[in-house]
Amino acid sequence: MIGYVSLGTNDMQRASAFYDTLLGEMGAKRTLNFDRFVIWGKSEAEPALAVCTPWDGKRATVGNGVMVALACADRAEVDRLHARALALGGTDEGAPGERGPGFYAAYFRDPDGNKLNFFKIG
Repeated sequence: MIGYVSLGTNDMQRASAFYDTLLGEMGAKRTLNFDRFVIWGKSEAEPALAVCTPWDGKRATVGNGVMVALACADRAEVDRLHARALALGGTDEGAPGERGPGFYAAYFRDPDGNKLNFFKIG
């Protein structure tokens, strides 16, 4: 049902570099690339992630309670990608670990302050 999720940025160049590297490690690549809007995905059949500068011309802000969760192949990938997000300039919002029976996740914020997580169920 979800086609893509879009996150706001105030620095398209920084955000694009961050997600080129981070999502590239998950096998995603840019599928659309415009001056104010970039989408990364693995295929047209799977949901994708986008960053954009706000269309209303105002500064991008972080939505309280909004989070994007990115599925990983295994716990090792959760650990690796969380560490990579931090190395790329993200900030830690919760180290990798079991959050409940069968739910392993790690939380971070991108350089614009958007909250995301990597997770593995099972």
